[in-house]
Amino acid sequence: MTASAPLVRLLLVDDHEIVRAGLCSLLGNREDMEVVAEAANGEEAVDLAVKLKPDVVLMDVTMPGMRGDDATRQILKRVPETSVLALSVHEEDAYFFQMLDAGACGYVPKRADPDLLLTAIRAAAEGEVFLHPSVARTLVQSCLDRSPLEGKQTTYNDLTERQRQVLILVAKGYSSREISEKLNVSVRTVQRHRANIQRALNLEGTIDMVKYALRKGLIELEEA
Repeated sequence: MTASAPLVRLLLVDDHEIVRAGLCSLLGNREDMEVVAEAANGEEAVDLAVKLKPDVVLMDVTMPGMRGDDATRQILKRVPETSVLALSVHEEDAYFFQMLDAGACGYVPKRADPDLLLTAIRAAAEGEVFLHPSVARTLVQSCLDRSPLEGKQTTYNDLTERQRQVLILVAKGYSSREISEKLNVSVRTVQRHRANIQRALNLEGTIDMVKYALRKGLIELEEA
């Protein structure tokens, strides 16, 4: 780990204290990560996220009181610069799509290898999508099976050439930093392009951008 690596500030949300303790033990020793707070339920998570503005929230899906998807929606509405990464014991499709629809940028089962979780956190901190292999194919297959975005006015032809390049690279899984290096522009410029693309195509996040690219045939199944 280089000294210049950005510090990822984390909020851990889980109703089981032993799970939070295990996560603290795993993440607390990382030079590029800092656990800034813990929450035992969705209500606490929203309050702490608004107060502390963490880079990434590790969000449990099922908790007493406010559910993980509801907490995710509130956090992203009030602290849009924060990313939410779902960490759950559930791997059923319903929970998976529930969290993605709420705006989570990824979904990792609690049984996942610790190194995979660390990779997911770093991706989330960059504003990118990370899906565990066990759920990634479910998303891709759903995109291929479903009809084009109902009720959304797509304006792909109205995008600039640079915006199209950024859209395709995002859909292929490149981070904003990697895209900036490929296109020889600043990370801030890439982020501005992403925001403009989402606004033009009426997309709500990176997951929607991936879905859109698959449906338009801009990327192949193997690239998603």
